[in-house]
Amino acid sequence: MTRCPAGQAEVEMAELYVKPGNKERGWNDPPQFSYGLQTQAGGPRRTLLTKRVAAPQDGSPRVPASETSPGPPPMGPLPPSSNPTSPPVGSGPASGVEPTSFPVESEPLMEDVLRPLEQALEDCRGHTKKQVCDDISRRLALLQERWAGGKLSIPVKKRMALLVQELSTHQWDAADDIHRSLMVDHVTEVSQWMVGVKRLIAEKRSLFSEEAADEEKSAATAEENQTIPGFQQAP
Repeated sequence: MTRCPAGQAEVEMAELYVKPGNKERGWNDPPQFSYGLQTQAGGPRRTLLTKRVAAPQDGSPRVPASETSPGPPPMGPLPPSSNPTSPPVGSGPASGVEPTSFPVESEPLMEDVLRPLEQALEDCRGHTKKQVCDDISRRLALLQERWAGGKLSIPVKKRMALLVQELSTHQWDAADDIHRSLMVDHVTEVSQWMVGVKRLIAEKRSLFSEEAADEEKSAATAEENQTIPGFQQAP
């Protein structure tokens, strides 16, 4: 029996281990792992999150079928109204109806106020001093100028119309009260000519009192003459 040297035996053992296709392994060899077993197994595949999804063509978002909740079927279009062209009630004014017009109080005319004042001044002439009458005339001319120039407000014009009305009916106290109210409420508008109106009221009142006194005196004289026996009035 021929003994192999120690070195030759080790070489033969190494060739045995590295020879391809050899299934025999030593007891102290480390285990071999195969990294291709996971791909060969038939397990479930994971969905890649980086996969792009094509956008819908109509622009509306797509909802998965699993997320849609079951509901009643869509209803058809509503039937048209019997009169679609008629506007709703209260949407606008009815055609052919004119807005209600409210009466507006007219503004007093300048002639209606100045004419009675000038007539009262003419009645006072011959019974009042000429200087007083001339001053009243200047004040009335100033009133006319400011009225025609649009420098008097409507409240002043209306009160002057009331004053003339009271003056024409011999309501002296009422006319004087209106004069005082104008001097208090509208002093900047009436201060330059209201002095003449005040004086005219006073002169017209004095003249009326004198005329009334003369009439009473004449009536008393006539009554006395009728009571004298044998006295006859001239025809």
